[in-house]
Amino acid sequence: MLTSPVRLRVFSLNCWGIRYLSQHCRERYEMIGELLQREGYDVAMLQEVWSEKDYTFLKKRLTSSHPHSHYFKSGVIGSGLAVFSRHKIHDAFLYRYSLNGYPYMAHHGDWFGGKAVGMVVLNICGMVAHVYVTHLHAEYSRDKDTYLPHRVVQSWELLNFIRHTAGCADLVILGGDLNMHPQDLGNRLLRGYTGLRDAYTEAEKFDVNCDSFFDLIAY
Repeated sequence: MLTSPVRLRVFSLNCWGIRYLSQHCRERYEMIGELLQREGYDVAMLQEVWSEKDYTFLKKRLTSSHPHSHYFKSGVIGSGLAVFSRHKIHDAFLYRYSLNGYPYMAHHGDWFGGKAVGMVVLNICGMVAHVYVTHLHAEYSRDKDTYLPHRVVQSWELLNFIRHTAGCADLVILGGDLNMHPQDLGNRLLRGYTGLRDAYTEAEKFDVNCDSFFDLIAY
């Protein structure tokens, strides 16, 4: 039983790691590795790590600071999901969403990515922690959102996956690129059915170092 508060630092980032398409990909991964080493986050949940070579690069770079990691494979080009942790990973599991775009919309690419939710089980200061990382379907147009039903279905499957796997957990953390705003239906379903709290909307202070930002949702 815990006798004092535990400070836990969690990091989540969409790495935009599309090899040969994303600009400055190599430099970005070098900076991500440097940041994680310097800041010492307990858990880092990454999305769009599409190349296993990039995951391997980070794994080698973070050997001392985050010795435990897992890369989730799914779909034609992978799920893009990875977790790096200072704490030992006792188990890992992946659930692939049943609805995820259209194969004929090749220029969007979501269908090929095998969007999913990955889960790792950690023991942090005697607490059983279930950490979930996910990446929901992209929102290409706010006004004409063809993929809104896909994200709602994915949100429903995500919340049910969490509900059915987190029963023995003392701590539940969900991080990732949800591609939703705080009051979107999928986001409200997640909060309403799991009891998760939105760290972004509840934060007393939120610092942003860029001129514009979107989808800054973290749990």
